[in-house]
Amino acid sequence: MYMQDDRHLDTGMPTSSSKENDDSAQAREIITEFSEEALLKQQVIQSLLEPCDRITYGQRQREAAEKLGVSVRTVRRLVKKWEEKGLEALTQIKRVDKGQHRIDEEWQKFIIKTYKEGNKGSKRITRQQVALRVKARAEELGEKNYPSYRTVYRVLEPIIEQQEQTDNIRSRGWRGSRLSVKTRTGQDLSVEYSNHVWQCDHTRVDVLLVDRHGEIVGRPWLTTVIDTYSRCIMGINLGFDAPSSQLVALALRHAILPKQYGSEYKLHCEWGTYGKPEHFYTDGGKDFRSNHLQQIGMQLGFVCHLRDRPSEGGIVERPFGTFNTELFSTLPGYTGSNVQERPEEAEKEARLTLRELEQLLVRFIVDKHNQSIDARMGDQTRFQRWEAGLIAAPNPISERELDICLMKQTRRTIYRNGYLQFENLTYRGEHLAGYAGESVVLRYDPRDITTILVYRSEKGKEVFLARAYAQDLETEQLALDEAKASSKKIREAGKTVSKRSILAEVRERETFLTQKKTKKERQKEEQAQVRKVKQSLPVEPEEIEVASVPNEAEPEMPEVFDYDQMREDYGW
Repeated sequence: MYMQDDRHLDTGMPTSSSKENDDSAQAREIITEFSEEALLKQQVIQSLLEPCDRITYGQRQREAAEKLGVSVRTVRRLVKKWEEKGLEALTQIKRVDKGQHRIDEEWQKFIIKTYKEGNKGSKRITRQQVALRVKARAEELGEKNYPSYRTVYRVLEPIIEQQEQTDNIRSRGWRGSRLSVKTRTGQDLSVEYSNHVWQCDHTRVDVLLVDRHGEIVGRPWLTTVIDTYSRCIMGINLGFDAPSSQLVALALRHAILPKQYGSEYKLHCEWGTYGKPEHFYTDGGKDFRSNHLQQIGMQLGFVCHLRDRPSEGGIVERPFGTFNTELFSTLPGYTGSNVQERPEEAEKEARLTLRELEQLLVRFIVDKHNQSIDARMGDQTRFQRWEAGLIAAPNPISERELDICLMKQTRRTIYRNGYLQFENLTYRGEHLAGYAGESVVLRYDPRDITTILVYRSEKGKEVFLARAYAQDLETEQLALDEAKASSKKIREAGKTVSKRSILAEVRERETFLTQKKTKKERQKEEQAQVRKVKQSLPVEPEEIEVASVPNEAEPEMPEVFDYDQMREDYGW
């Protein structure tokens, strides 16, 4: 018997005593930590264990299924498992294939390849941006079943961990988090990719500018459009006009169009951002609440939103401080943000024109701001983040579609032969001669008014007629501010000349009128002068007698006096 028992033990088969030991070991195990999912299941099960009638229990089952995101049958299995195994029912059994991704091999290759190609050289791309590329790829292929964000993260997790160990990077800053902005209507806009949400705001530049004649004009206004996802500056507008919906529209137009600059800007990089937003997020100013901006949004296909509170505008307001400290403060004519502490030499040193400031600002944005690394983005520059965050390449929009964003000037009449007058310039356009005498609408870009667009109002719509070109300026470029400065200079010079000529004419006329007298008055004055002369001169008696008896036969001859000589002699 003893040997048999030993043989039985050697087979390795469990005995009744070993089973009891295993059960006692399990009984000594107390589960003290639960995942969020396990705690949710526990709450659901406890609600189902409370006594109630059959109808209420069925309703609780449906509510539990909705809360857990499963079917009612799964809830019933969970309750049954609870009754059999207790807390063990809440813990998940580790899968044998853990670490292996249950997705198509082609998708897995696409995810890994996109991530590695997006991080070659100076390029940078994040997991979220790869997930966006996967979504865009699925739309191109027409596939509805494609890897989710979580699946993409699981595929890339070991690659990213390996890179972090190699580079000895402890934290990547903003990686993995999502940004959302809140609208005045209570809506939360989750910013997920580039050109998703744009923001816009104005500021007064703390630099005094002069016109091309050297006269101080004042401080210009700067309007910026910023992509919320990448913090890239998409477009700007710089001018002396106060903020309005038209200036916002001009900044939008600049942001939407691809930007090309000449050699005078001395750029080392390209301002490569362009496209169209899906949401336009601004403060509640009058210029942002205008019907004009709403019409632009409807025509171009984006939605306008107002900020819930001022603190939501940090992204668009932060660059203003950067411009002030890193650019404007280094320029001649800098006034500082505090008017009371304005430097005395600001007006004396001011010598930059609007065009020169615009060149410096564009160079700063393109070569420095958009090419700098934001603290929330790790080692990815703002432009790299914008480029990597695109779902697809933006579709270019024609300038004609953006004519609604241009400045508008009404009440202009077409003269004979198709001529127009605007800002003291004469324009002529083809096919305009047939509309002579009609009132038309002019649209123009204030940065160059040598070319204007002529529209005709018909039934509440503006119909394009033609382009009109400034005469004798076809090969030149003239900004609206420069044209106004020149007109002002000419006007002031004209007023000075006219005043001088008028004053001189008035003085001469008064002198002439005071000297001009009637014929009788002149004869009396002349006779009085003759008497004085005769009385003052010594005359002999014979001469007096002869003179007193005139010869009646001979005609009396008039006496001639030299008045100039008399004035000198007698001091008249």
